[in-house]
Amino acid sequence: MLVLGIETSCDETGIALFDGERGILAHSVYSQVEVHAAFGGVVPELASRDHVRKILPLIKQTLAEASVEFDELDAVAYTAGPGLIGALLVGSSVARSLAFSLDIPALGVHHMEGHLLSPLLDDNPPSMPFLALLVSGGHTMLVDVQALGDYRILGESLDDAAGEAFDKVAKMLGLGYPGGPAVESLARTGRSGRFRFPRPMTNRPGLDFSFSGLKTFTLNTVNEFGDVDSVRADIACAFVEAVVETFVIKCRRALNQTGLKSLVVSGGVSANLALREGLSTMARPLDVAVHYPRLEFCTDNGAMIAYAGYRRLREGVNESLGFEVRPRWALDSLAAPGKPGAL
Repeated sequence: MLVLGIETSCDETGIALFDGERGILAHSVYSQVEVHAAFGGVVPELASRDHVRKILPLIKQTLAEASVEFDELDAVAYTAGPGLIGALLVGSSVARSLAFSLDIPALGVHHMEGHLLSPLLDDNPPSMPFLALLVSGGHTMLVDVQALGDYRILGESLDDAAGEAFDKVAKMLGLGYPGGPAVESLARTGRSGRFRFPRPMTNRPGLDFSFSGLKTFTLNTVNEFGDVDSVRADIACAFVEAVVETFVIKCRRALNQTGLKSLVVSGGVSANLALREGLSTMARPLDVAVHYPRLEFCTDNGAMIAYAGYRRLREGVNESLGFEVRPRWALDSLAAPGKPGAL
């Protein structure tokens, strides 16, 4: 089965071709970072317009790179949510129109299920069941994954997602957008131990997260000490250390609670090297295998959507011609293929 994947949930236009026997044949991603950098964050209307401008050229480019013609496609998978409604509508309308014209199925994919499954594109993929830590610009959650569509959310952020916290701290430190890579880069030049920030919600039971207090603590520290470049680097270092240790504590707690021996970490923040080092160090004495997506598949991309769509399509999941996008869509509302409400 040859599936075209289309991702337009936020500020990246991602297109990919996934073949059930050969894997990813080609993929392309257009990032809108330059469009939104002047505003310090994503402007939804500009994001939608840029998707309109880039989506068809990227589809043609990706098919050309794989030497695939439109009439060779077996299905189209697209991001139906969660995300920015205008951006989602661009991808879904193109996907549905293309599928209708070719008389092939189209399937709306949950964006976070795409992230969750993206490490399975690796040469040495994890096997279900596993614990998943999903950390992106809009979501932070721990998920007990028993099978495709069988997801139980163990904990999630009660306020800002980790990626949002990175972006806001980047603004505090006078760094550019996107904030995650900028804060990580500055943190590597800072001195560990100069400041110690709180590890939020780690001194109480449970697996939920909260980054608003850590964000406020960082702002207060910047206002008091952050008028020197070297001190800002020390602040960035302390912030990253606090985030990483928080994730380490919560993941260790979740692994002990579930007894699972495999940890999947995905989403944009999973590219953070300090986070990878911290989780790998935590997992080693527990005899837990840690899996990450390839770096090119950490941020939003069409490959994860094509693969997630393929996994459901091959199990017989399908949709009618009518479709809807879902700016808000709970991951644990998905059903396993073959069960009522499967999507």
